[in-house]
Amino acid sequence: MTDLTEWGEVDRRLTRRVARWTSPATRRVLPAARTAADQTRLWWGAAAVMAAVGGGRGRTAAVAGIVGMGVAELVSNGVCKPLCDRRRPPEELIPHGKVRDRPDSPSFPSGHTAAAVGFTVAVAGAWPGAAAVCTLPAAVVAVERVHSGAHYPSDVAAGAAIGLGAGLLVRRSPRLLLLHAARRARRRLIG
Repeated sequence: MTDLTEWGEVDRRLTRRVARWTSPATRRVLPAARTAADQTRLWWGAAAVMAAVGGGRGRTAAVAGIVGMGVAELVSNGVCKPLCDRRRPPEELIPHGKVRDRPDSPSFPSGHTAAAVGFTVAVAGAWPGAAAVCTLPAAVVAVERVHSGAHYPSDVAAGAAIGLGAGLLVRRSPRLLLLHAARRARRRLIG
C-alpha cells in the first residue's frame, strides 16, 4: 500500500506544479485548447479539414480518426469512469480560478486525452503527416487537463493509454484496411 500512497503523492506534486504555470503563453494557449477540445470540436474540425483537402486519403484519415476518438471515449467515459469513480484534484492544489469550472464526472481517466490520442493514432494509419500535425494539439489538450485542475497526471496518462489502444485497434480494423486498399487500387487504376 505504501507504493500507492507514494504514487498518489507524486501525482499531487505534479498536479500542483503544472497548475502553477503562469506564463503568458500558458494563459493564452491552454484556455483556447480547452474550448476547442470541449465536445471534441477540435477533432471533428480536424476531420472536416482532412476530408476537404486530403482527397481519398483525407477522407479515410477523417473516418479513422472519428472512429478512434469514439472508441476511446466509449472506453474511458462509458467503462472506466463509472468503475473507478475517482474524485477530481482538490481545489487547494490549483492556485487559479479555473478550478471551479470543471466537470462533476469522475476524474479517472481523462476522456479528453483519450479522445485526442485515439483520434491522432487512428489518423496516423491513413495519413501520417496529418497525424503529426494533430500531435501538438493532442499534447496541449493533455497538459491543459492537469493545468485546469480537471485531472491528475495519472488520469491523463491512463487516457493516453486508452487512446493509444483505441487508435491502434482502429488502424487494424478490417473495414478501414479495405478502404485503404480500395483507395490504393483506385489510385493505381486512375493514375
